[in-house]
Amino acid sequence: MEAGLPADRSRLRRPDVPRADTGIIHLGLGAFYRAHGAIYFDEVMKRSGGDWGIVGVSLVRPDQRDLLRPQDFAYTAVELGPDGEKPQVISIINDVLVAPEDPQAVLDAMSAPATRIITLTVTEKGYCHEPSTGRLNREHPDIRHDLANPAGPKSAIGFLVRALERRRGEETRPFTVLCCDNLPENGRVVRGIVLEFAGLVDQGLAEWIAAGVAFPSTMVDRIVPATKPEDIERLAERTGVLDLSPVMHEPFRQWVVEDKFVDGVRPDFGAVGVELVADVTPYEHMKLRCLNGTHSSLAYLGYLAGHETISDTVADPVFAAFVRHLWGNEIVPVLHAPPGVDLGAYTESLFERYANPAIRHRTWQIAMDGSQKLPQRILGTVMENLAAGRVPRGLILAIAAWMRYVGGFDEKRQPIDVRDPLAAELKTLSDGGDNGAKTVEALLGVSTIFPADLAGHAAFREALVESYRGLIEKGAREMTKDVTNA
Repeated sequence: MEAGLPADRSRLRRPDVPRADTGIIHLGLGAFYRAHGAIYFDEVMKRSGGDWGIVGVSLVRPDQRDLLRPQDFAYTAVELGPDGEKPQVISIINDVLVAPEDPQAVLDAMSAPATRIITLTVTEKGYCHEPSTGRLNREHPDIRHDLANPAGPKSAIGFLVRALERRRGEETRPFTVLCCDNLPENGRVVRGIVLEFAGLVDQGLAEWIAAGVAFPSTMVDRIVPATKPEDIERLAERTGVLDLSPVMHEPFRQWVVEDKFVDGVRPDFGAVGVELVADVTPYEHMKLRCLNGTHSSLAYLGYLAGHETISDTVADPVFAAFVRHLWGNEIVPVLHAPPGVDLGAYTESLFERYANPAIRHRTWQIAMDGSQKLPQRILGTVMENLAAGRVPRGLILAIAAWMRYVGGFDEKRQPIDVRDPLAAELKTLSDGGDNGAKTVEALLGVSTIFPADLAGHAAFREALVESYRGLIEKGAREMTKDVTNA
């Protein structure tokens, strides 16, 4: 039992309801999926039935399996609204496999004929690709391992291809690959990465995948802050039972899915509010840029300015004005709204979600893995503004804040725990600079993040150097104020 947690409570148990047969294998069983996709599937089963039970796969550590197994894989999802907390027990998960312990068990589950959908939330870095191009990173250590070790893959891509290779050999129909991560056109991107890997294995396999596997694109949206020990204790006091792996989430949720599944087989998504559409792209761009882009911007600048959470950050009038400036002047002008969506109303609803004091979404948490997130969340918007003849100084300031952040020290010279797959490389580049143009130039040289045409854009480089120097000389809050006062 962890220190500070209530030891006198009985453990949460699965409700006495029929267990759904497994039809979904989920790679990357983190908090977001359990607070979003798994809840939708749980509701589908209660509304419409079907064989849509989930087996989760942890690709790295056994932690989630070890926490959930004593609870028969049930857990509590707690809605955090301004008017209080609303818990519900989710029981759609049938088992959790730990890939490093038994990769064959994972491949067996993915290859089973009853498995019709593979869902994924492995974060941007989990696709072992180059964010600036969307191509497979063939030098990634996990990819190199998976090509050399077909029976024991490590990466999500390796597991997908090897499971499909099995299904082809056993003449089993392929499954649908449903990516639930924040990648633009995520279905198309994952399809390209899978086909590239498969082509390195067997060109015939790549052709079979291209012809038969569906990769619908999706847009997912729900703010899910990290669960803290005090959340677990508070929930135990309220319910009288101990759940060591609950998830916290905001009331809002949205899931937009391209209606493209192998043999047309899918859950009754429409019954639980999933939006089934022909083209997800406008929804993806809207969410990635309006929500994720401003989330990252607020995370880096807010963290440097000393704000712990997003709600704390937008409670500061300087940052409230800044995020509205980003939406009104730099993001919405280069967006095409999805059918029937008022972008002004959408961004105002985002502000209300950011300001929800019940959601303690830490700026440090959002700042993780920035090297993988910037291309999708911010750089595309910057490039489209530059193409239109505008220099988006707010978003450029956010990029400069990321550059300051990965240097490893905040404005008080306190160390930052930088979590990023390129953290060591970025720190070396930052340390080798001059806290000005040379540092910016060194970081712009990371081609897996910055496309050459953006890195070489004179007006962009000039504004980025000016912003970076300003962060050092004046600080994040003053530089943020300058953007909205310009």
